[in-house]
Amino acid sequence: MTSTKDCWLIDLGLIAYAPACELQHRAVEARKAGTIPDVLFLCEHPHVITLGRNGKLENLRASDRVLRQMNVEFHPTDRGGDITYHGPGQIVGYPILDLTEHRRDVRWYVHQLEEAMIRATSEFGIEAHRVEGLHGIWLDTPGGAEKLAALGVHLSRWVTSHGFAYNISTDLRYFDLIAPCGIADKRATSLERGLRREVSQIEVSSSLARHFGDVFERKIVPMSIENFEAGLRRMAQDKSHIASATLIATGVSDES
Repeated sequence: MTSTKDCWLIDLGLIAYAPACELQHRAVEARKAGTIPDVLFLCEHPHVITLGRNGKLENLRASDRVLRQMNVEFHPTDRGGDITYHGPGQIVGYPILDLTEHRRDVRWYVHQLEEAMIRATSEFGIEAHRVEGLHGIWLDTPGGAEKLAALGVHLSRWVTSHGFAYNISTDLRYFDLIAPCGIADKRATSLERGLRREVSQIEVSSSLARHFGDVFERKIVPMSIENFEAGLRRMAQDKSHIASATLIATGVSDES
């Protein structure tokens, strides 16, 4: 039996950006309807640059020709934040949470996402931190603070989508195509760069999911994407049947 205190964890693997957004949209509608509990999607994307709804196109430093040559997609999005890069070696998390069952506070929500990532990072022996006035989490380096993970969220009737991007073994040269998050004088970094050694991506994903469950006080319940998709289809069919029954009961039909 599903509990309202559960959070389904769904590993999407490597997935293109557009299908991931479409899946989020369907999950958000199901969460609004109360037919599923909270969900955390984890995935990797092929090379893609995304621009938030308040982002500035001038923070994209590469031309269309360069993007094509490097096989990098570009997508405007409805999330908050400015411009960012996603690619292999980076864990992207898309939480679908109903904040009416947590706390109706966007700043609190962002703080909790940062906290989960800070705790996960500490398990690998380095300390990440926040930077005043900036979102995401950062590592101190001799050249100053460098960004380990970015945030960009969207809320609809207090149900969240989009989320965070955490660099593990990311090819950081791709961040040169943008001014990361619109901050021209800040650089991105990765967990492996901070540690100066290789890290298991599965291990990092597990740590992020575990600490996500802790900070949001949810039991993490792994679920396959196949079972999730099947559940969404069943719920859509049930909704259709209920709507048809309501029309019949009220004497309304397509022939009226």
